[in-house]
Amino acid sequence: MVIIIIAVGAFYAIPNLFGEDHAVQVVASRGAEVNVSTQTQVNEILTAKGITVKRSELENGQLLVRVANAEQQLLAKEAIADSLGNKYIVALNLAPATPKWLESMGGSPMKLGLDLRGGVHFLMEVDMSEAIRKMTEAKIADFRADLRSEKIRYAGIRNTPKGIEIKFRDAENLTKAERFLKTRSNDMVFTDVTAGDNYQLLASMSEVYLKQIKEEALQQNITTLRNRVNELGVAEPVVQRQGAERIIVELPGVQDTARAKDILGATASIEFHMVDEKADAAAIASGRIAATSQIYNRRQGGQVALQKAVMLTGDHIQGAQPSFDEYSRPQVSINLDAKGGSIFSNVTKDNIGKPMATLFIEYKDNGAKNPDGSVKMDKIEEVISVATIQARLGRNFVITGLDHSEAQNLALLLRAGALIAPVSIVEERTIGPSLGAENIENGVQAMIWGMAVVLIFMLVYYRGFGLIANLALTANLVMVVGVMSMIPGAVLTLPGIAGMVLTVGMAVDGNVLIYERIREELRAGRSVQQAIHEGYGNAFSTIADANITTFMTALILFAVGTGAVKGFAVTLMIGIATSMFTSIVGTRSIVNAMWGGKRVKKLSI
Repeated sequence: MVIIIIAVGAFYAIPNLFGEDHAVQVVASRGAEVNVSTQTQVNEILTAKGITVKRSELENGQLLVRVANAEQQLLAKEAIADSLGNKYIVALNLAPATPKWLESMGGSPMKLGLDLRGGVHFLMEVDMSEAIRKMTEAKIADFRADLRSEKIRYAGIRNTPKGIEIKFRDAENLTKAERFLKTRSNDMVFTDVTAGDNYQLLASMSEVYLKQIKEEALQQNITTLRNRVNELGVAEPVVQRQGAERIIVELPGVQDTARAKDILGATASIEFHMVDEKADAAAIASGRIAATSQIYNRRQGGQVALQKAVMLTGDHIQGAQPSFDEYSRPQVSINLDAKGGSIFSNVTKDNIGKPMATLFIEYKDNGAKNPDGSVKMDKIEEVISVATIQARLGRNFVITGLDHSEAQNLALLLRAGALIAPVSIVEERTIGPSLGAENIENGVQAMIWGMAVVLIFMLVYYRGFGLIANLALTANLVMVVGVMSMIPGAVLTLPGIAGMVLTVGMAVDGNVLIYERIREELRAGRSVQQAIHEGYGNAFSTIADANITTFMTALILFAVGTGAVKGFAVTLMIGIATSMFTSIVGTRSIVNAMWGGKRVKKLSI
């Protein structure tokens, strides 16, 4: 059993010896596709630029091209991005150099944190003007509904640079509206701006309310980004605010940097609109449609006119899962909350037999800057599906018209929540090996010297038994690395290396207690077999007590800590578990094999 467990640990520790390759990852977006022809095109581009391709891998619609060094990696990224255009996401990556046969058996190296061997760092900026615009539109919708419910007649409501302008035909309705709306909207400032027969009420947001909107937009985007990071399966991420409008996202040890950039940078939401059946192809082509409708492009090609009134937004979506219909076509299964289900049910029951469209809304960085230095965003609106309402819909329904990768991404974004305001990546850093080289070297040096001192001391002081303890100590370190490599979410950080150094001392501490107890029993006149038995049996409670209390402390650190503290706690807990096994079970099995059941008069201890 001991041999098998140590062998398994050693097998999963081996991939850490092969290092990593510099790579460029290509992922398709917005309806494009990465296939064999894309792979051939990329290989030809790099060959023409004189860049050596170590290996080119096409898997799950993603292309990973391994190159010789960091300099060629940067050149390759620029060449590929210039050639393929903006329909593809090209990102730097570090790919494990583990052999294929070892990967096929589940072997993979430890994931290292940003402070050791890189990852991805994003600085993201929230478009606060869009957050305010969305809230203004919501207020306009509320004002219309409130005035209608109170039967207060108004001539029109529109958004202006000064605020929301509400027009009336007479002073009586204006006075009623002002009195009523003030009781319903404490966060708005209402001003009578009537000029002659032009009866107008101006509603503007208070400074406190504007500040609240910006704060809520930032906090909600942080929460949504955390959900998206969790969906990506990244361990120990950092998502935190920087200033009033920016968010830092750090993904330590992440491998799929292109997908991370695509998912975190996207601001996707959906809206459901009824199709304007009165607008035929000729009317759409000429732009002569009703004022209550708007023309949109279809993703599959062509145009369609939709009614401006929104049936339902993505805010009510609780769950979204990619799936396939009976013809194996990709779709997204949507689950709404109770309020959304009620709204959708009431709307669709009155429109059975009529076409309904799913409008996909996305914001993309266009590369330009606003006068204030913020990133300009392009709003992209596409109709991804038009379907006839066959029956009254409730809380569960499906969206079709997507390919497989688009269905997966849309489901992830909707499930993680829509961003309340668009975010743009203003700074992106893929941190490579050079940044943490000194930390890695110092950590390894500390471990080597610490182990060397312990190994020499044990060998000199406990002789034969010291050699057994040294074997157990080496096996313990190998097992820690193996277990860290086996756990999918474990990330080794610089404090994690400190935890490994600490476990070296703790691992040998158990053997010191056992060996000293054996010496005491021998001095008390016990036989060799009795001394060994009593030494292991009586020292166990002391070792277990000390290790369990330390393990509980590490568990608390993991529960309440963040980032580097969690990294230290994980390594410490794994080290405690493996050291208990090697120092007690491992050494006992060797001692039993060498001296158990034999007539021994003297021990080398």
